[in-house]
Amino acid sequence: MRIIEKAVKAGQTMLSEYESKQVLAAYHIPVTQEILVDDVKDLLSAIQEIGYPVVLKGCSPEIFHKTEKGLIQADIRNDKEARTAFEGIMTNMDDTEKAVLVQEMVKGKRELVVGLTRDAQFGPCVMFGLGGIFTEILKDISFRIAPLEKRDALEMMKEIKAHKILEAIRGMVAADLDALAEILINVGRIGLENEAVKEIDINPVIISGNKPVAVDALMVLEERKA
Repeated sequence: MRIIEKAVKAGQTMLSEYESKQVLAAYHIPVTQEILVDDVKDLLSAIQEIGYPVVLKGCSPEIFHKTEKGLIQADIRNDKEARTAFEGIMTNMDDTEKAVLVQEMVKGKRELVVGLTRDAQFGPCVMFGLGGIFTEILKDISFRIAPLEKRDALEMMKEIKAHKILEAIRGMVAADLDALAEILINVGRIGLENEAVKEIDINPVIISGNKPVAVDALMVLEERKA
């Protein structure tokens, strides 16, 4: 894929969130509506197109942990807040290629994680689990070797301890398991069809209504061989 090939040639070891989501979208994985900007004028035009409330995020191939560096401002509701957040994020970034991602605010109480890791023995392996800020602590995840069939994807969902959050609970409708299965299958396809992709981390995937949406994503690339 061109985005990946271009990044590898440029010596990138990661795709930015924006680039990562462009790859996901090309594989029919639902992502947030978002626009990349690098000045205030474009910021306000982007917000006008997306509509308040929005999330602003620092965006660069060199950023790994955005929250810890103060590079995310959520639930922004007017132009004054947007300008202040934009200036703060740009100031906090010391990357050579820096920009801000203007993103729709996706609402949903259920957060999942979908990922891929390239195992030396088994090749691309797809991961599914409980997402959000507690992913690394709870480690409630399941794995399958790609390629996945729909049966495999549905089994993965049942294997996590928190699988009941996908059902109709506490006034929330049941998650669209078919749509989730498609995401898992297509993440496996990305790994199989793009050898340069070493890891994929989509966290969180928020269940908005009953539909899953990739809200944040990161792709790690294999280093280019000399």
